[in-house]
Amino acid sequence: MTKAIWNGPIVDAHHHFWDPTINDHPWLAPEANIPFRYGDYSAIKRRYFPDDYFTDAGAHHVVQTVYVETEWNPQDPIGETRFVEQLAARYGVPNAVVAQAWLDHPDAIDVLTEQARFKHVRSVRHKPGGPTAPAQVGHMRSLMSDEHWRRSYAALEGLGLHFDLQTPWWNLHEAERLARDFPGITLILNHAGLPNDRSAEGLAAWRLAMSRLARWPNVQVKISGLGQGGQRWRAKDNTWIVREVIAMFGSQRAMFASNFPVDSLCGSFDDIYSGFKAIVADLPLADQERLFYSNAQRVYRCEPCAIDRAQPEPLRSEA
Repeated sequence: MTKAIWNGPIVDAHHHFWDPTINDHPWLAPEANIPFRYGDYSAIKRRYFPDDYFTDAGAHHVVQTVYVETEWNPQDPIGETRFVEQLAARYGVPNAVVAQAWLDHPDAIDVLTEQARFKHVRSVRHKPGGPTAPAQVGHMRSLMSDEHWRRSYAALEGLGLHFDLQTPWWNLHEAERLARDFPGITLILNHAGLPNDRSAEGLAAWRLAMSRLARWPNVQVKISGLGQGGQRWRAKDNTWIVREVIAMFGSQRAMFASNFPVDSLCGSFDDIYSGFKAIVADLPLADQERLFYSNAQRVYRCEPCAIDRAQPEPLRSEA
């Protein structure tokens, strides 16, 4: 079988920037220690800006990026977007933004309306909580089933916004209802539905939930966040998952992403992207191009890089 490793342009569909020394990220505070799927995350409690990102990306030909909200103080979702728009003006990235919006808040639609006015905002994210283990399904629901949350979600279509969903696979039956009830809204599943349980039973249940969600044409998926706590990221540990996602969603509705700097806790940028490239090297180059580049560019309508990243303008502080 002929293989061709992708060496073309990359749009990284999911990453973060932050500076917890000047901005309010409760989970990144020095004393914070939230339960985290990768374990100790103290190594990422530091400034991470585009210059740091491109150092990590190294020789991989990243030409555009998609910033995803970072659980900035929920009382100031617009402050985060202003901050990221400044980064884009200074560095030429990110080229699209997934902004913060708490859909259960009373002012959710006002916040969505304001977020939609920013140049780079294409989507919003609000992790809906809910069952934290399969055994809790049927005993509690996530916010995806809350009527106020759903009314806020419905407003996305009129504002031209997508929704980025991060939730474990056992909550995807609720996501199916969102996809069914709101066919005009693009739902983008983050981190491949979080297949953290790598037992045979866990992976079989993950695959069933993912296959059901994949039936809805308004759903896209990001192949990212596949690290495992205490283990180095290796292609052989993730090949089956990556290929199953592509088989279920097709190369037209899946995109690769780094989830940096979070996934730097599991491996280098090169570990992850060289791993992705090796896993799909036997696919037609047209499929690889969609997975690494054009799907993310199309879905997020990425803005072109308008300046030389090597000569950024000074970053202004916000009052």
